[in-house]
Amino acid sequence: MNKLFSIAILLTALVISNLSLAPFANAEEVKMVGEITKITMAGDGKAATAILKDTKTGETVTIDITDELTLDKFKDKRIVEGDEIRCKFNKQDGKNSGKTFVKTAGC
Repeated sequence: MNKLFSIAILLTALVISNLSLAPFANAEEVKMVGEITKITMAGDGKAATAILKDTKTGETVTIDITDELTLDKFKDKRIVEGDEIRCKFNKQDGKNSGKTFVKTAGC
């Protein structure tokens, strides 16, 4: 009886852990190199929007940024409009959430 109970608890824990990770499974991580055409900082400085022109396709991509490291680079002008950057972002539900922004020359 104890074995059966232990197996049931283990299976329940596995199901719960898989369900909790389900929202992240839909996000697609995208890597891109592009030129920043516009940076718009939020009034409180805790978010920004960057528009990039993909160097391969020429398409523009809008990315929402909330990570502190990238926001600091924008505030300190280490990354500015016109810079070519390498970025990673999550594409989910029609929105692009930035993860990393690094100048191709280093920053």
